[in-house]
Amino acid sequence: MRLNSYDEWSPLREVVVGSAENYVSHERELSFDLFFHDNLAQDNPSRSEWFYPRLSARREDAGRRRLPVARRYVDELNEDLEGLADALRGLGVTVHRPLPLAAETAEVTTPAWSASVVPPLNLRDNTLVLGDEIIETPPMIRSRYFETQFLKPLFQEYFRRGARWTTMPRPLMTDASFDLSYVRTATAGGPTEPIGDPRSSPYDVGLEMMFDAAQCLRLGRDIVANVSTENHELGVTWLERHLAGRFRVHRVHRLSDSHIDSMVLALRPGLLLVRSEAVADALPPALRRWDRIVAPTPERNSFPSYDDDALILTSPFIDLNVLSVDPDTVLVNEASPELARVLEAAKFTVVPVRHRHRRLFGGGFHCFTLDTVREGGPEDYLS
Repeated sequence: MRLNSYDEWSPLREVVVGSAENYVSHERELSFDLFFHDNLAQDNPSRSEWFYPRLSARREDAGRRRLPVARRYVDELNEDLEGLADALRGLGVTVHRPLPLAAETAEVTTPAWSASVVPPLNLRDNTLVLGDEIIETPPMIRSRYFETQFLKPLFQEYFRRGARWTTMPRPLMTDASFDLSYVRTATAGGPTEPIGDPRSSPYDVGLEMMFDAAQCLRLGRDIVANVSTENHELGVTWLERHLAGRFRVHRVHRLSDSHIDSMVLALRPGLLLVRSEAVADALPPALRRWDRIVAPTPERNSFPSYDDDALILTSPFIDLNVLSVDPDTVLVNEASPELARVLEAAKFTVVPVRHRHRRLFGGGFHCFTLDTVREGGPEDYLS
């Protein structure tokens, strides 16, 4: 089928499900800690260290720290991903998978830095599908710099069928590229060591465009984009210019440190799933008129227990990160019965799917998938 995806809820026909093959570690360095700032600050109370500066020149390992991920957690995550793919196939959806990460591919290297590589798991983050266009967004974590390469065979096929295919400007990602204002002023608390002045590099160009696709909520011809830093602002400005005349872009400010889809999702026209009323109040006026379902507070016993050295990368509200198959059907983590009951009370068909280690790997069903074909079009839902 031809690429066509304008929203988050119309009948889903084709989707890509991520891969965790050869996921071995998290690398703590500046870009990683900036990206996960709120979760590192709020959900890891025993960790007060701030890994800065951690920019390594080529072939230098000084200052880089890799935290291993237990093999059994990766194996169970891969089992759960297969279960997600099977559930979608059972609902009549065509499922694609990215190329797997080869075990020997341990690092990515640019003229400015080196970083360990992670597999293409949270596919939503670095690719924005808007109608008939694939937009590869400028990454915010160095280890994910080339992640969209694992999707190239699929993108090639959609291109052959008529899709547009665009890559946003790629950042150099030196220390000086990052806007530190959010982590210096956010009220979430956080690491005790203050971030000093960025280390200099011969490749410094100042603040750069860094923006994930998962910062966008797609609503037909309208896009709601979360902006928390100047890096994000540059990305949204690029999108506005590129999409002028085709889409309208609406900013929300500091809804989170980065992604919007664990704060708010559109379940169908006129209905939102939100983390809290405060989140709804921060949305554009037209969206505040929509009905809303406030996600119930998660039960602590719905999450596995981990050793003290495990790194928690999501808030307890990660199961809000659901995937809509159509306006009446939603995939929900089977470990979140409270949310399932709330959605069933709103007349949704809830499809429970297992996802055990979402807090270790930074994503839910919406994060793990990239919908490439839905039936909806460029409708105006906000006027």
